[in-house]
Amino acid sequence: MDNEKEVEALLTLIEDPDTEVFEAVSNRIIAYGTPIIPNLEDLWENTVDDVVQERIETLIHRLHFVNLKNDFIAWSNAPHLELLPATLLVAKLIYPDLHTGKVIQDIERLRRNIWIELNNYLTPLEQVNVINSIVYNYFGLKSVDPEQKRPNDFLIPNIIESKRGNQTGNGVLYLLLAELLDIPVKLLPVPNQFVLGYFKPKAEPEEDKLHLNIDFFIDPTLGQAFTHNDLYNYFNRISSPVQPQYFKPQNNRQVIQKLLSDLKACFHADHKMYMLAEIDELIHLLQD
Repeated sequence: MDNEKEVEALLTLIEDPDTEVFEAVSNRIIAYGTPIIPNLEDLWENTVDDVVQERIETLIHRLHFVNLKNDFIAWSNAPHLELLPATLLVAKLIYPDLHTGKVIQDIERLRRNIWIELNNYLTPLEQVNVINSIVYNYFGLKSVDPEQKRPNDFLIPNIIESKRGNQTGNGVLYLLLAELLDIPVKLLPVPNQFVLGYFKPKAEPEEDKLHLNIDFFIDPTLGQAFTHNDLYNYFNRISSPVQPQYFKPQNNRQVIQKLLSDLKACFHADHKMYMLAEIDELIHLLQD
């Protein structure tokens, strides 16, 4: 690449113990963009110092993040905010070299299997039962222990591959399938949960009667449908008054913000604190 001498000098300074020197060097390396990544990878392979290797890994991650942030901005500014592309971008936060072709094919196969079983005469609950039958029985999607905080359980490519995810990950998969099938299932901002609602077509009640928009609710952990009374009982258990905004459908920007926010729970170890800052940055740029 251009300026090979400067690049060589910068790579040599990565091991400098002075943090101010390293930060200045880091910023200059980041300015080169992703073309400098092969140089960093080559240096990593020829370095035995664990600290230096970790610094190189962080630099490579920062370089990928610059590109990822630009991709998120492009998605956010697109006229049609389709959910699937954004979920793949979230996965690239952890797996920057992710090849998305197979994931898209697998999801399309799943969508088609559901579509074949649908028809215009099914009730909303029957439609959801078809989705559940294909996703949880035929495909075999399982739920993981909610106490386990593993990034892969939030990420669509990993959920498709392993057939297991947490409530948030399974819920995002459910939402994107519903979107591809034009079924009016939306995320609701219920506290501490990832709850979906099946929305009635063209219903527009007053602000304090938004619950009338919704036929029933879905827990995407395993696809269980439940009633308004069930949800009200949940609010009673957590001592939370029922708020009209809990029944307002979330748009795809908000879905991705929720996915990113829940993903943050995986990164509270000290050496992963930079991930928290990056996730917060992505959440912020997706704000309406």
